[in-house]
Amino acid sequence: MKQASSPVRLIPSRRHGDARGWFTEVYSEPAFVQLGISCRFVQDNHSLSVPAFTLRGLHFQTPPRGQNKLVRCIRGRIFDVAVDVRKGSPTYGRWVGSELSAQNGHQLFIPIGFAHGFMTLEADCEVTYKCSDTYAPDHDGGIRWDDPAIGISWPMAVGTVPETSPKDARQPLLADFDSPFPYDGNPLLALD
Repeated sequence: MKQASSPVRLIPSRRHGDARGWFTEVYSEPAFVQLGISCRFVQDNHSLSVPAFTLRGLHFQTPPRGQNKLVRCIRGRIFDVAVDVRKGSPTYGRWVGSELSAQNGHQLFIPIGFAHGFMTLEADCEVTYKCSDTYAPDHDGGIRWDDPAIGISWPMAVGTVPETSPKDARQPLLADFDSPFPYDGNPLLALD
């Protein structure tokens, strides 16, 4: 299994701007190694979610095809979430989340052993993410986005029903999931 050497991390954007606009370095292997992120990314994904409050997740790939992910929103705003699903972790079932937007340019690194999902906060959101392994349908897995045992505080008004796929609506609850992910010694910490 390609295990990450870093916990979930929020990576702020460093933009250099002038009258023309701005420039930012989105990914640099040496810079990420300095942050403790040493995985190799081999696939880039790009999604468009048209309606506001579209919810995708909570997804992962199981060993030996686990995926580290580096997620960013390049159009609109999303609430991005990682849930610890590593067996034996003291933070098993806990989550962290952050707003990623085209405006703030922040990225979220999600290591293997975490379920990932996001909800769009406005219409026409585009999300790109790098993955450390290619898509493997036989290793595709997930947890229910609305599992009360996890209790994610999705930022939507009471009574709002998010747009989900049929697959995401029938994912198992955490209590029914036998995690194949080992705890690597990095507890889930609050995001900076």
